[in-house]
Amino acid sequence: MQASDQQYPRGGSVGVSQQQLLPGVSRTFALTIPQLPEPLRTSVTNAYLLCRIADTIEDEPTLSARQKQSFHDRFNVIVAGEGEPPSRFAADLYPMLSETMSADERELIRQLPGVIAITHSLPAKERAALERCVRIMCEGMPWFQRNRRQGGLDDIFEFERYCYYVAGVVGEMLTDLFCQYSVDIAHQRERLRALSVSFGAGLQMTNILKDVWEDRRRGACWLPRDVFQQFGFELCDLSEAHYDPAFGAGIQELVARAHGHLRNALAYVQLLPPGEVGIRRFCLWALAMAALTLQRLNANPAYRSGSEVKISRRAVRATMLSFGLAAGRDTMLRRLFDWAARGLPLRSVDCTVVERRQVRV
Repeated sequence: MQASDQQYPRGGSVGVSQQQLLPGVSRTFALTIPQLPEPLRTSVTNAYLLCRIADTIEDEPTLSARQKQSFHDRFNVIVAGEGEPPSRFAADLYPMLSETMSADERELIRQLPGVIAITHSLPAKERAALERCVRIMCEGMPWFQRNRRQGGLDDIFEFERYCYYVAGVVGEMLTDLFCQYSVDIAHQRERLRALSVSFGAGLQMTNILKDVWEDRRRGACWLPRDVFQQFGFELCDLSEAHYDPAFGAGIQELVARAHGHLRNALAYVQLLPPGEVGIRRFCLWALAMAALTLQRLNANPAYRSGSEVKISRRAVRATMLSFGLAAGRDTMLRRLFDWAARGLPLRSVDCTVVERRQVRV
């Protein structure tokens, strides 16, 4: 079926169950978000679904850069509670989705009016945090889509900026939501805010490294050229037919940088009150699974697909159990994280200089 052959099936419900939509678009967050206390669980689930809608627009290969810009602009206005009815937006976007998109992603777009209805039912301060996150994502992602190329991003600064727009800003949003939920957490706002970008960036860098080959098959490369050039490798020469150790050296350098972000994210978690074990588990499970993925990437830089470095279900269960039990104990957490990240190279990242640079759109 071509994207233009699809029809928008009516029936998106205002009473949509976010919990039913979530597992289809993220297995990881379907595990971690239920650990959050209410009302955080509702607002964070809604925030993640909004981000996935923005990602779906970005990832649809049949849309031109101009079409993606238009859909992102319209979506941003809708989230802010202005402009056209959400049902009209969904009816325009749904037929444009190709079969490269999963049935769950298409269902998310079909149910978009219900997701937006929940957004608009949230308290004003929570809505403002979500609106800011979506606005920044929808500002940055189209710029990178228009300028994407198989030869990679220009340098490590552009790489960090890309990670900010697609994930670092989510760390900032979560910090705002956590501070609104708890006065005790709000007392740490400045220190948390300084580390929040690393929380999202570490997870995103891990995903970029894991998905290098899948992205390349879609005509994209989000790796920084200068990191690989220092080892004598040009990303435009990347080939599945031949492994170059210089490419592997570049991957390991980025593993070290992602590890640095995850270390900052662990410090972020330890600033949260030990009694808030649900919020800590939400953060910790994602960080620990990213560290284990980095281990597999570092041990096998000649991988050819994300499935080769994906952690097993057994490892996921063990991670959830061990980090879940240690969530309120900082000394045990440090030891567990050291175990999860054992053998990884480490490059420290100063969060205060990983700042967002505005792009011209």
